[in-house]
Amino acid sequence: MNNQLSPEVQMQFMRPGQLEAAARAFPVVYVPFGLIEWHGRHLPLGNDALKAHGILVKCAEEFGGVVYPPVYFHAGFDSAHLEPVLTELFQRLRRTGFRVIVGVSGHNIQEQLEMVERALAPVLAEGAVAGIGLWEITLSHGEESNSDHAAKWETSNMMFFYPELVDMEELGTGPLNLDMKPPAGIGGLDPREHASVEVGARNVELAAAAIGRKARELLESLPEGGRRFGLGAIEPGQWWLV
Repeated sequence: MNNQLSPEVQMQFMRPGQLEAAARAFPVVYVPFGLIEWHGRHLPLGNDALKAHGILVKCAEEFGGVVYPPVYFHAGFDSAHLEPVLTELFQRLRRTGFRVIVGVSGHNIQEQLEMVERALAPVLAEGAVAGIGLWEITLSHGEESNSDHAAKWETSNMMFFYPELVDMEELGTGPLNLDMKPPAGIGGLDPREHASVEVGARNVELAAAAIGRKARELLESLPEGGRRFGLGAIEPGQWWLV
């Protein structure tokens, strides 16, 4: 697996004909979630959404479907205001013609996952689409696929996807606290000893494959007549604003 992220499955880069062809072939849309948050001195602040987005792009490259741009919202926002906005996003994706909506959070706390699930629930309740909310490693969790906070796993993911954004020298060579507390704010195994491109590549491979298999399963769970792309065409008059 290479670390290049194809623009041909990323909605913001696709032309109308490309999007329509991809959606007709596999009418699944993946929505990555994350936030701007401290991830040690060595990783980018947008790590969580970048991680989820990258894994979903790899998923779409292998299984089909398209990836929505990263959504930088988190459960700390007022849910009374935020969740209706996210529900509206999911509704618009449904009206665009997608049959499966997969919301994936790279911010691995329960509150973030519940935010995605609550926002998605009213759309799924209508019965026309299938969907699920996940962490990126929910379906692949094991010895070779896991998560942490800016330690072995998240550092490895960024080493794989965005090596130019990782600066291990920022961590120095001295003692490093790994209990999530200041000054390091890192939780997990010491990334200086345990992180690598190879670990990241394997984690991404397993997570992407597990999500893709789930998306295919969700599509096949719909009535046969309801598995096709639900829009006549992506053109003015039938498509507008997601």
